[in-house]
Amino acid sequence: MAKRPRGKRQSNLVIILHTFIILFLLIIAFATLRYYRRQAIQSEQIRQEQLAREEERQKIIRQHKAFIKEIGPIAKEVDQEFELLPSITIAQACLESDYGKSRLSQKYNNLFGVKGSNPNTSAILKTKEYEKGKWIVVKARFQIYDSYEASIRAHARLFERGTTWNKDQYKHVLAAKNYQKQAHALVQDGYATDPRYAEKLIKLIEQYDLEQFDH
Repeated sequence: MAKRPRGKRQSNLVIILHTFIILFLLIIAFATLRYYRRQAIQSEQIRQEQLAREEERQKIIRQHKAFIKEIGPIAKEVDQEFELLPSITIAQACLESDYGKSRLSQKYNNLFGVKGSNPNTSAILKTKEYEKGKWIVVKARFQIYDSYEASIRAHARLFERGTTWNKDQYKHVLAAKNYQKQAHALVQDGYATDPRYAEKLIKLIEQYDLEQFDH
């Protein structure tokens, strides 16, 4: 039997080797392309998610500012008659009514969670109270108002007149002359059960520059 020429065998081996190298490089290139394509898709998804979150954040801020714009002038006008700072009133309304989105504020114009006793002018709703170091859900009767102005005016009268058991209940609130002191005085005088209430009010006032309504 005739032997295949050695040079031809070597040539075939070279072709096979080259083919293998080309295939290997193509596989590497394909894998690299897929990797970077996947990275690009993930980066775009992350970017879109960040844009969506920022858009939602800006939407919420616009809603908050719209609510502040609505009640700010009312609080300023009402609080001029009392020894209260509009910035505190506005911050309380924002915090306690969730910027006017709570059921109590939307349906009954009650911005501050004021309780009621007359069944003809109040409604029973669930609320959260901070007791013995934790939040609990309770049912309570809340006052119904015909407008935000009525709610804000009743809120101001509460501080001026005090409670039925202590007319000087809020003397430290009335004595405070800046929003930081007045916020802490609300906790001191027993207005709120939340231990971080003053901190939350101050943060809102500074975040939305509510002090502008005090001047």
